[in-house]
Amino acid sequence: MKKIVVVGGVAGGASAAARIRRLDEEAEIVMFEKGPHVSFSNCSLPYHLSGIVENSNRLVLMNPDSFESKYNIDARVESEVIKINREEKTVLVKNLATNETYEETYDELILSPGASPIVPKLEGVNLPHVFTVRNVVDIERLQQAIIEKDAKNIAVIGGGFIGVEVAENLRIANRNVSLVEFAPQILTPFDEDMVQILHKEMTDHGVELVVNDGLAKITETSITLNSGKEISADIVVLAIGVRPETSLAAEAGLEIGETGAIKVNQYYQTKDRHIYAVGDAIEVYHRLMHKQTRLALAGPAQRQARAVADHIYGMPTTNKGVIGSSSIRVFDLAAASTGLNERTAKQIGMNVDAVYIIAPDKVGLMPDSNPLHFKLIYEVPTARVVGAQAIGKGNADKRIDVIATLITMNGTIEDLKELELSYSPMFSTAKDVVNLAALVATNIMQGRFKQVRVSEVRDLVESHAVIIDVREENEFENGHLKGAKNIPLSRFRERMHEIPKDVPVYLHCRSSQRSYNAVMALENSGYENVWNISGSFLGISLYEYYRDQVGNRDPIMTRYNFK
Repeated sequence: MKKIVVVGGVAGGASAAARIRRLDEEAEIVMFEKGPHVSFSNCSLPYHLSGIVENSNRLVLMNPDSFESKYNIDARVESEVIKINREEKTVLVKNLATNETYEETYDELILSPGASPIVPKLEGVNLPHVFTVRNVVDIERLQQAIIEKDAKNIAVIGGGFIGVEVAENLRIANRNVSLVEFAPQILTPFDEDMVQILHKEMTDHGVELVVNDGLAKITETSITLNSGKEISADIVVLAIGVRPETSLAAEAGLEIGETGAIKVNQYYQTKDRHIYAVGDAIEVYHRLMHKQTRLALAGPAQRQARAVADHIYGMPTTNKGVIGSSSIRVFDLAAASTGLNERTAKQIGMNVDAVYIIAPDKVGLMPDSNPLHFKLIYEVPTARVVGAQAIGKGNADKRIDVIATLITMNGTIEDLKELELSYSPMFSTAKDVVNLAALVATNIMQGRFKQVRVSEVRDLVESHAVIIDVREENEFENGHLKGAKNIPLSRFRERMHEIPKDVPVYLHCRSSQRSYNAVMALENSGYENVWNISGSFLGISLYEYYRDQVGNRDPIMTRYNFK
């Protein structure tokens, strides 16, 4: 009879224990968790702050009694494994309730210690109104403090997934929220041209968003940033990031990898072949970057847990690495991404190009049809799809899941162009946004037309380039780029002679579809130096708006247009 000891619960440890039980009814399975809850929905923690998850008890998925009665698993909470004796194959356990220690033997050991929140060494971080969010206890303490203090002003430090979700839910609860991010943007899986949409969404819902500025110190009533800016704060939430819990593994002589996480092989075995590790504490292979990375996501942790259980019992397993797929809700918008963003791809030396399109998420006749912003990144010259991002009120995650599948299958833009997807006017369009992006990318790769990005438009306007707006006159009057000339597509052919042939010409409409037709009409009429502005006026408005607000810049348009 095998004896399996699991250190840590939640997505990695609990999933491994449950899978082992399904494979072996006779195995003795002991799971240690140093906190009071062995299985909880850590991804749902922020939603307790808004009342979406009203009762924090609902965050707890399984308790020790449930593990015992349903799975015959001995789950021991408030029990910290403080030492591993590899030679004797034992672990030293400290009962945190009694402070007693004892040894537990194992045949196979699975480490799933997770990752701990990063707390910077700054003045004031140990004050009682400063919190981090890792588990149910943390979120209960935070919520209790907010209620007891009747906290009006709350500062969230860090614009990653946890920071954004905490800020969003606190704002839903009618708190005054400031979100501070040291980097130039929140949510780094998104490229700069896409994330501006989320910046605007945060500020539109009353969040004071501060980017490109870091925390310097905390006082009892405020925080001070590196710039000297002072923000009132009754409560401070640190969501700067996480650090893998590696001390137990390191003290046992297990190898720590180049990323600072536990090094494992393709079967998630450590240096000791009887000790496995999964979850946020390990480094994993990124199949697109061809290097080790860290990925603190529940889905990969659960797959790792299953692979470990299967390997222990001699079942074949595959390890295809990770690509990093994620999604988040930001107030009224869904945002999702997969694979590499354009910035990262170029940083690692990959030759890529990208298309940014705006298309309806469902047939425009439907009352809840809304624009979906979609960016597709592909390798040149192979046309291999390496990443995508989607933001909109509709099913952004559905589109990204399609691309994640394609990336896993080493698909190309040609594969995506021909991909047959389900269609109903209530759910999508006959030519879905992912197909449309592939068509645009194919045209770009084949040199059928040229594009410029929304990030390049300010330079065009300030250099007095020839810009043609092909929207109808009423659209133009409601807001347009300064210096642009309006030639509506409906009158384009009769007025084509007004467009010069001896200088570069840049065309746009609302979302780039009409201007694409105008570009092709010009090219087929002998024009050679014409460019379509990807994203067009809607994309330009969204890209410029937040940057104009924080930079105190003069707008390059007479009026923004977000519809």
